Amino acid sequence: MDTTFRYCWEDFAPGQVFEHGSRTLTEEDIVRFAREWDPQRYHTDPRAARDTPFGGLIASGWQSCGVAMRLMCDAYLNESSCVGSPGIDEIRFLKPVRPGDTLRFRSTVLKSAPSRSQPNRGTVSFRWELLNQADEVVLSMVGHQFYLKRAAR
Repeated sequence: MDTTFRYCWEDFAPGQVFEHGSRTLTEEDIVRFAREWDPQRYHTDPRAARDTPFGGLIASGWQSCGVAMRLMCDAYLNESSCVGSPGIDEIRFLKPVRPGDTLRFRSTVLKSAPSRSQPNRGTVSFRWELLNQADEVVLSMVGHQFYLKRAAR
């Protein structure tokens, strides 16, 4: 099967930035996700959340990671030759995400290296960030992905 990808390993140069978004989280979105996956009071109960250090309802950090993943897929991943990831080195929840916040995704290529054991692929390291409507970084991750190289023509 001959598949043509918009982005292959060669297309990710250190310093390159992809930006994509946006996604606004409502109170309903936050509570629905949290009831299923992270049922802590500051994610599920607006009234109880007022009495926490956050002073109100906030999204789960895991929901923020999910939003980042979706926006990454929409920005470039679904058009790429990505064949997986060995993992994420760092996840930082830097600011609370509140109902009504509009999030956008930014990906910065940190480094790119060819595979030593598989000549048809390479690894790309990224800093992935979610920014809110005030351009504040609310989530930051450093991760890595494997990409196939562009086939010789």
